[in-house]
Amino acid sequence: MVWFFLLTCRSPVADTLRDVSEGLQRSVPGADLVLGSVRATGPDLPAGEPAAPPRPGTRPSAGTAPRTGTAPGSGGGRSVTVVTLGCARNEVDSEELAGRLAAAGWTLREDADDADVVVVNTCGFVEQAAKDSIDTLLEAAQLRQDPCASPRAVVAVGCLAERHGVNLAKALPEADAVLGFDTYQDMATHLLDVLDGRPPASHVPRDRRQLLPLAPAERRGAHPAREDGPPVRLRLTDEPWAPLKIASGCDRRCAFCAIPAFRGAHVSRPPSQVLAEARWLADNGVSELFLVSENTTSYGKDLGDPGALEDLLPRLVRVPGVERVRLSYLQPAELRPGLLEAVCTTPGVAPYFDLSFQHASPSVLRRMRRFGGAEEFLGLIGRIRALAPHAGIRSNVIVGFPGETDEDFQQLRDFLVGAGLDAVGIFGYSDEEGTAAAGLDGKCPPDLTARRVEDLTALVQELMDQRSQDRIGHRVRVLVEEWEEPDPDPRPAAGHGDGPLAVGRADHQGPQVDGVTRLLGGDRPAIGTLVPAEVVDAEGPDLLAVPCAPDRCPGHER
Repeated sequence: MVWFFLLTCRSPVADTLRDVSEGLQRSVPGADLVLGSVRATGPDLPAGEPAAPPRPGTRPSAGTAPRTGTAPGSGGGRSVTVVTLGCARNEVDSEELAGRLAAAGWTLREDADDADVVVVNTCGFVEQAAKDSIDTLLEAAQLRQDPCASPRAVVAVGCLAERHGVNLAKALPEADAVLGFDTYQDMATHLLDVLDGRPPASHVPRDRRQLLPLAPAERRGAHPAREDGPPVRLRLTDEPWAPLKIASGCDRRCAFCAIPAFRGAHVSRPPSQVLAEARWLADNGVSELFLVSENTTSYGKDLGDPGALEDLLPRLVRVPGVERVRLSYLQPAELRPGLLEAVCTTPGVAPYFDLSFQHASPSVLRRMRRFGGAEEFLGLIGRIRALAPHAGIRSNVIVGFPGETDEDFQQLRDFLVGAGLDAVGIFGYSDEEGTAAAGLDGKCPPDLTARRVEDLTALVQELMDQRSQDRIGHRVRVLVEEWEEPDPDPRPAAGHGDGPLAVGRADHQGPQVDGVTRLLGGDRPAIGTLVPAEVVDAEGPDLLAVPCAPDRCPGHER
């Protein structure tokens, strides 16, 4: 699947949004958060990449809808809707907020129309993500003018609120409160104060990297201590997969990335806590654990055990009810041989590598404050495929980074041709406030960046289509996630009847980002079941597969 962000042209929007944008530009230098016009299709992104549009959800809004959550509450006369934008890490934060609110007597509502308070868990890494967040906050605020709707307050939390805090509050008076990460533990009290007309002071941003020691070994115990029992979390969806956060923060200093400044230094969760939450998720219907963090390859370094993830993976797979474990957000420079081998060879772990390459030209990567180049990356891919020939590998690249020459761009094209990746995200570079890259010289003209994005997108689409075609005839394991009605005009190769199709993902397909696999014929497996199947056709990133009889398809091909 190809997805791209192109930050180029301007387009008029409503006067209210224009006022918000101008206010943010005055209070947050360089933050044109509303007026940027972006063409986008997209997924969750590895740490250090521009954030995706809000996830599809139950409440419609302009463009792509944010995800809202619902779960039974214990009453208490107060109700809340939690709206989630951005990445899988934000989804975990939202479910933890929901858990704390439910424990304090709040009732979770699916529709913002029916809630006393709308909490918007924002995303704010690049201007389009911030625009989506502001659009959602304004939409929620407008509900207060609707005599048929219930909301009395709108509260901004999440990355945009943490990053811009009081400046966002000044520019967006429609939000009744703008709260940072440190308020999450006592969110129920803060929301009551908002409803009572005593909103907490707006968050004052700070560099969260300075809150912990510079040396990882000195951060041991920095993660909040708690019993290794059920987590303070409430599931807001019924999907058979769920993100499981294993760490927070990042120690890298990539020139284009602002995330470490507002997410802080890397802190690993103790394995006992991760396992306890994994058991809780499995007990609540989760078959696939999607391990997330800002940098998963750093897990354990602050615990005094750099190999902790290799030890944790087989323990997660053995949790009753867990069928598959998947890793995300891997840094190529930190992918040590032991972890590579564990992902490729541990039964129950998807041979799937979400690798943040960003570019292939060594000179561009050095300006990005990153390591490697095309030769090193192709060597890494070769080592992966030596152990797991059919492993899924996805990545993301930034085009038009300051100083990128025609030769650099050609190196990137040549690398992608040789890499055989399953999915690639293509991003046109844009300055981000507070990053080192914003101060670099050699900025590429926007029209040149746009042309390069267009060129690379066309190339990558061809490469991805070929990669999917190459999987025809291979055996896969498909996690069934839903049922859908068949296409009324099916392709000749489909060969299915009139009944609904099971839709899920093979090992090389990440949740919501890498396409799906549709199962043709066979019995009707339950959602959350892993079904062995043989691929018979492909269309873009999506596969068509036929369930295998045990004697014909005893296993899948890694």
